Amino acid sequence: MSLSAHDVAWSADGRPILDGVTVAIPAGGLTGLIGPNGSGKSTLLRLLAGLLRPRGGLVLLDGRDLDGLPRRAVSRRLAVVAQEVNTEVEMTVLDVVLLGRIPHRGPLAGPGDADLAQARRVLASCGMAGLERRRWSTLSGGERQRVNIARALAQEPSELLLDEPTNHLDITHQLALLTMVASIPATVVAALHDLNLAAQYCDHLLLLESGRLIAAGPPEHVLTEEWIERVYRVRTEITVPAAGRPHLRFLAPLLDGANDS
Repeated sequence: MSLSAHDVAWSADGRPILDGVTVAIPAGGLTGLIGPNGSGKSTLLRLLAGLLRPRGGLVLLDGRDLDGLPRRAVSRRLAVVAQEVNTEVEMTVLDVVLLGRIPHRGPLAGPGDADLAQARRVLASCGMAGLERRRWSTLSGGERQRVNIARALAQEPSELLLDEPTNHLDITHQLALLTMVASIPATVVAALHDLNLAAQYCDHLLLLESGRLIAAGPPEHVLTEEWIERVYRVRTEITVPAAGRPHLRFLAPLLDGANDS
């Protein structure tokens, strides 16, 4: 495994967001970060990406402290797609995707033929072929999301970190995106809200509750009726077809103070 966190902690305004989380990300697969709002998914993702420095513990890349590695070397390895990316600079779709090629070029070098070919290849894989001359400001939220993912893929990362990658996407593009992400030759970590999509596409799940890791493993071991009831406060019926993935049917929320018997 190339990416791991050991006893990491993070707080904001004196309030703990993550508390002693230790995770080992399996290499070469799709790991899903799941948990309710406020459980620490985005914070853990930003720590793994090196965008935040842990207040305690370590994040390791190939066994070395991520914080001590040269930033250019890290940028050639790690690509990040945040939930929302805004820019006041007027750029074309192709310009945005070419940003992902910067770590592979000299400090003053412009994009070459190989950079342009890679940018157009990933745009096509994200369903954005033919839109390279569109202005960023004219794109819908879903189109921007796909362009941001294309930018990350243009980086040719060995580790790809995605924060709610299906945000703003309709179901067709959600399925197409996760099918593509699950097939790329990289270690992928994605924070996901939709538990059925997590079950369908992820090889490994990390379940967070109130800043702590409480379950980790394959979907059938993490997505159980007991864990979902405890963490999400909702009753669930889960079926697992033979040699298949879990499927969740949500029945009813558990109201505070209700009898859970």
